[in-house]
Amino acid sequence: MLPFLFTAGISYLLGSIPFGYILVRTFRGQDIRTSGSGNIGATNVARSSPALGMLTLVLDAGKGFLAVYLAIFILNRTSLGYYDARLYSMMSLATLSAIVGHMFPVWLNFHGGKGVAAAFGGFLLFAPRAILGAVIVFLLIILITRYVSLASIIATAIFPLFAWLFYRRYFSPGGIVIVSIASFLVILRHHQNIGRLFAGTEPRFQLRRG
Repeated sequence: MLPFLFTAGISYLLGSIPFGYILVRTFRGQDIRTSGSGNIGATNVARSSPALGMLTLVLDAGKGFLAVYLAIFILNRTSLGYYDARLYSMMSLATLSAIVGHMFPVWLNFHGGKGVAAAFGGFLLFAPRAILGAVIVFLLIILITRYVSLASIIATAIFPLFAWLFYRRYFSPGGIVIVSIASFLVILRHHQNIGRLFAGTEPRFQLRRG
């Protein structure tokens, strides 16, 4: 139990580092929370600076990736074997905790982003085929609609299914439940986007120079 609690705690702290906020504040002297959608994630950052948006995406994904890597180290994969179900549950918990940290960062009064990039980075390390399937769905929806939010919601919703299809030999039922909770939280954080999509007022993604 102690390794799981330690993993959850350290992963939350990693996930709570607000890279989008830090980068925009450092290089533009602005508070990203006062522009665009007010979100600290890569999509909103990219609306004012594509370069900073891309860097935010990489760093936010890196939070999830590092959280899972540390989970592997903590549980010692050499003694369990990489495909041990307990390790998969630990890695899923690390990713979930990093997502929660990104959504509710202690440094910004628990007002953060939507967790898509952190989820991508975390699951990429141990469920790459499921991530690939979700990315393909994401890109298809973007190409068809240019709605980043809709693409994120659909790709996130279908990800647990891909995880079960490709890795059901390794995930315990508890592990799949953790993955599903992570996906549900990401979708829940898009509630304002969902409302705007139904109302027809959701902006389509467009890059600006800068």
